[in-house]
Amino acid sequence: MSDYPLTLLYDESCPICKLEMDNLRERDHLNRLLFVDASAPGFDAGKYGVTLSEIMRVIHGVRPDGSIVTGVETIHLAYKAAGLGWLTAAINFPLLKPICNWAYVHFASNRHHVSEILADVIIRIAAKRAEKRSRACKAGKCTLK
Repeated sequence: MSDYPLTLLYDESCPICKLEMDNLRERDHLNRLLFVDASAPGFDAGKYGVTLSEIMRVIHGVRPDGSIVTGVETIHLAYKAAGLGWLTAAINFPLLKPICNWAYVHFASNRHHVSEILADVIIRIAAKRAEKRSRACKAGKCTLK
């Protein structure tokens, strides 16, 4: 069973979620990830066999065979696809996995509030990324997606 391409069902109305999906999109040079904004008007969660409230609770990933992964497992697969699996490898350690799952669920349920607290940081990171893409375009190496 292949994990890729992995379709990520995420909440783009969350600034932290959007920032991270943009980061993964830029790093996904092998096009192993597909991005679907579950907060977009007309999004049909039933198409994936889940409810919108489930998707808005935690990130979901859909494998090519239609099987669903959620939470930190989805994040690990996404990072792995983008060449950053080493950053999330520890979440699979037996002693850390339950802690990571617990922490992620609590973060996810407070992500909009955390985004408000970190708004200045999020804006600075997004601006730096936009400037970098702009410079690359001017140099003829445009990577806008």
